[in-house]
Amino acid sequence: MNPDLSVKIGNVTFKNPVWVASGTFGNGEDLEGLADLNKLGAVVMKGTTLYPREGNPFSRIVETPSGILNCIGLQNPGLDVVLKEKARYLSEKGVAAILNISGHSAEEYGEMAAHAEECPYVTAVEMNVSCPNVKEGGITFGTDVKVLGPAVGFARQGLKTKPLIVKLSPNVTDITVMAKCAEDNGADAVSLINTLTGLVIDTKRRRPVLGNITGGLSGPAVRPVAVRMVWQTAKAVKIPVVGLGGIEKLDDALQFFIAGASAVQIGTATFYEPRTAETIAEGLERYMAENGFASIADLKGDF
Repeated sequence: MNPDLSVKIGNVTFKNPVWVASGTFGNGEDLEGLADLNKLGAVVMKGTTLYPREGNPFSRIVETPSGILNCIGLQNPGLDVVLKEKARYLSEKGVAAILNISGHSAEEYGEMAAHAEECPYVTAVEMNVSCPNVKEGGITFGTDVKVLGPAVGFARQGLKTKPLIVKLSPNVTDITVMAKCAEDNGADAVSLINTLTGLVIDTKRRRPVLGNITGGLSGPAVRPVAVRMVWQTAKAVKIPVVGLGGIEKLDDALQFFIAGASAVQIGTATFYEPRTAETIAEGLERYMAENGFASIADLKGDF
């Protein structure tokens, strides 16, 4: 059997469902020679804002049991450079480039999406909604449907033909409410989970280790939470769900597919093994062939 690993999001078919997560793979250039980009279903690019950002003060990252806590602060050269140079690099390598955008108002998401629509190098857009809405007193887009809905709506207006993926925050009471809101306002898919908020304290200094005080927790420690939220979300929406959170090996990825994910993203594991995603993609194809699964959809469990 030759299993079909392709997955369709909106009007785009990705060759396989194993992608690399935003912020863990740069924009591809950093890992050239360390990983085979052509084995990946897509590269989700480093978080991009409309204008350049220097990011948060140091320290920005600290290791925790079974994970890492980071507060990079969306350091990036700005949308114009990312579209003209970074996305172009991936496109010329034959890799699907998913632009990850962060806005500080609903209108800003729409403006960025419109620029992505016009860029021939961008395959799809992933909205990072774990950002403060400056017009609404700093409330995070991903924690309130009243601000999430308009943001997704503006992005949908700007992104007329390319797939729109909304990356959901786990720092909510009910993830399915946010997923339904994204779906109702035009998202083609949702990805989850983004990092969990955490804090590490240096007890000798009696001060937080991170310069931003709190940071986002990722790695194997969050995987059971991520799998649970993917399972809940896949039952609640009709659009595809992209799962991520602590995937290190094939068995981890299979848990997400069985829970209902149509694709997965590999993040923290890339830091210590750049070939993790391609190794999982190769293993997934073998697993499906050996166990008689014809498509990714066939992997979904019935529970």
